[in-house]
Amino acid sequence: MVSLQEQLLKAGLVDKKKVKQVNQDKSKQIKVERRTGTQSVDEAKLAAQEQQRKAAERARELNAQRDAAAAQKAIMAQIVQMVQKNRQSKGNGDIAYNFTFQNKIERIHVSSAVREHLVAGRLVIVRLGENTELVPRVIADKIAERDPALVVRVNKPSTEVDPDDPYAAFQIPDDLMW
Repeated sequence: MVSLQEQLLKAGLVDKKKVKQVNQDKSKQIKVERRTGTQSVDEAKLAAQEQQRKAAERARELNAQRDAAAAQKAIMAQIVQMVQKNRQSKGNGDIAYNFTFQNKIERIHVSSAVREHLVAGRLVIVRLGENTELVPRVIADKIAERDPALVVRVNKPSTEVDPDDPYAAFQIPDDLMW
């Protein structure tokens, strides 16, 4: 195998004088290190190591960002699959059901049976992009674990009555529309 020094000489990039000078400088430096007991610090080597360390750190950061984006994409795919698999029909749409989404009042048209399920809390409204879907409460709880911002409306049936409530005897009608 031919050394780099010989290859450079053959290519004509360096001459014999320059090779001899470099070899002399190298041997002088080695002798000085042996005499003084100190090793010379190679700034180029240190700079290269620092560069490698920074590049590795940057690569780790980019990998972490890519992994986080992939995890978020996988969670969103799970949510979409759960909604598509478990969405419920809104009925023939003769009753308007109002709900709030991002500080706006939205409206969907549902049948009376579906409205009863919404009021009772058995069905929950979930918003995927521009689509509004109805899913069972169990599925909505799973979706809320992954991304609570997608679950729009959850009616929780209140069975507990405060004994000190002065209006406990007065019932609110279920057919109250707003």
